[in-house]
Amino acid sequence: MLCLGLLAGPPTLVLAQDTPPAEPPAANSALSAPLFYQLLLGELNVSSGEPGTGYSLLLDAARKQNDPDLFRRAVEIALQARSGDAALAAARAWSQAIPVSPEADRFELEILLALNRVGETGPVLRRLLDQAPAASRNDAINGIPRIYARVADKAAALQVVREALAPAIKQGAHAAAAWTTIGAMEMGNNQPTQALTSARNGHAADQSSPFPALLALDLMERGQTAAESVVRGQLKASPPVAGSPAPVALGYARILFDLQRHAEARSLLENLTRIQPEAMEPWLLLAALQVQDKRLPAATQSLQTYMGLARQSGDERAARGLTQAYLLMAQIAEQQKDFQAASAWLDRIENADDVMAAQMRRASLLAHQGQMDRARALLRNHPERRPEDARLKFVAEAQLLRDFKQWEQAYQLYGEAVIRFPKDSDLIYDQAMMAEKLNRIDDMERLFRQVIELKPDHHHAYNALGYSLADRGLRLAEARQLIEKAVSMAPDDAYIQDSLGWVEFRDGNIARALQILHAAFEKRPDAEIAAHLGEVLWVSGERDKALKIWREGMLLASDNETLQSTLQRLRVKP
Repeated sequence: MLCLGLLAGPPTLVLAQDTPPAEPPAANSALSAPLFYQLLLGELNVSSGEPGTGYSLLLDAARKQNDPDLFRRAVEIALQARSGDAALAAARAWSQAIPVSPEADRFELEILLALNRVGETGPVLRRLLDQAPAASRNDAINGIPRIYARVADKAAALQVVREALAPAIKQGAHAAAAWTTIGAMEMGNNQPTQALTSARNGHAADQSSPFPALLALDLMERGQTAAESVVRGQLKASPPVAGSPAPVALGYARILFDLQRHAEARSLLENLTRIQPEAMEPWLLLAALQVQDKRLPAATQSLQTYMGLARQSGDERAARGLTQAYLLMAQIAEQQKDFQAASAWLDRIENADDVMAAQMRRASLLAHQGQMDRARALLRNHPERRPEDARLKFVAEAQLLRDFKQWEQAYQLYGEAVIRFPKDSDLIYDQAMMAEKLNRIDDMERLFRQVIELKPDHHHAYNALGYSLADRGLRLAEARQLIEKAVSMAPDDAYIQDSLGWVEFRDGNIARALQILHAAFEKRPDAEIAAHLGEVLWVSGERDKALKIWREGMLLASDNETLQSTLQRLRVKP
């Protein structure tokens, strides 16, 4: 009865429930029977181990139909058969048949680079740039260095890119990006001076553009201090604003931190966190700076802000940043002698890649509580999940011993590591540094010369050996030669300049020593350089200036051994 009642309902309801939806009109394929047979035959040849025949059939069909899918398939067949020339021919046929086809040009460019035919890529690169929409052309220009990153002939790549970007350099909207890309290619070709000129040219074309400034930051990291003016100019022309990324300001703050220019870095980061309180990275970097400056309450507040933002974000980068935050919180607790809280922060670290860093901090906690044997056992018993973990464990344990000034044990441990890794120049170098601490001059020199033999361009070894001899007044002529060799390899390294100034002082060349040390301290304010510059000023009678420099050094690192021993030896309290 119920079913009958429903069937007797209004006809419109029955139609609405029971009538199937109308079928869309059939779309007939343009595929003819002969073409279908040709494509089928081509694919059968490919699947039966005859890719050459299949490639020819597919490419012929693509030409007849001007079909990008068929051209793409022909290219794929050639690439799968490892026939670069055939793939290139198909890509070029595609580009000629469909001239405005960025995909065809991208295939052609990639194949030419894979075939190491860099010189032929210029016209293709120009076409790709011309086809890029004006709104996204700068992104295309900025991506060029990545395209050519694996090219062996860097000079040829630079020439091609420079020629391809010649029109863009003359266009106001794209000039800054073009000069930046040329500069990046020059850096890849080991031409930092030319790269600096390109950064300046890009900045002159558009002072507000971040691109030349980001290139300048890379140059600063490589010791090109003159690039700083480009960074400062961009920040003046386009200061950070709310709601907009500030990669230049953040990158500059990181470099200032690394250069120990803490006051400038702190000012920049405090401004960033005030303008963009929702941005995570500035809070974490500010906290690291505050920890180093022993401003622990402020660091705790910055870290709490960062952790709150990172948990809301939930992305992978935030997860890695949380690990750093937990390590910093543990470090703060350790400095406050709250070892239980420090351990609790370390227990939060879950990322497998950061477990070793957590173990190092746990070992430091144990050592600070007088349990050095347990601390060393903790590191030694850490499982080796990757091939490099064995070396990392040696380095971590040795660093722990160095932090607690246990030079003899560190020297012996590096000896064990060198037996395990006899060709590792960095481990031998570190053992030499421990020999220097122990005043084992013969061992020190033997080890440094072993480093130089293994790695003739290890400028730190030349510098360390030369400085150690000069500091003891030994073989000054030879010490000068070693340091000058290091200078020739790393002319912008402030620490090597410091060594050169020190050997000049030891050799009685006071005026020359002052000139070099002033320049080194201006380039990189550092407590050890301050110790040397202050002593030369003191000896030359400029005692007020010496006291001023020493005070600056104390602000940078009051516990620096060289600075402390200098002040004690000269009986000075700045």
